[in-house]
Amino acid sequence: MHLYMQTPPGAGAPRYCRIALEQDLLGGWTLYRESGTEGGRATLKREVYLDRDAALAAFEHARDAQLKRGFKVMITQGVDAPHG
Repeated sequence: MHLYMQTPPGAGAPRYCRIALEQDLLGGWTLYRESGTEGGRATLKREVYLDRDAALAAFEHARDAQLKRGFKVMITQGVDAPHG
């Protein structure tokens, strides 16, 4: 699952957030959260989960936190209900 979010156009460079949830070869799940400014520095964080339910809950929590900060969903891939 991949989700790309961006702040609405306004003053300054737009900020973005990419959230991805991927299953590894051993059956675990990795949540990637990348954020930064377009054309600028970015931060990448990675969290590992052993079961799918915990990983999905973390994915949804990260998505909801960015929505509360004013980010808008631009691209979704493999997400059934991107807006909760």
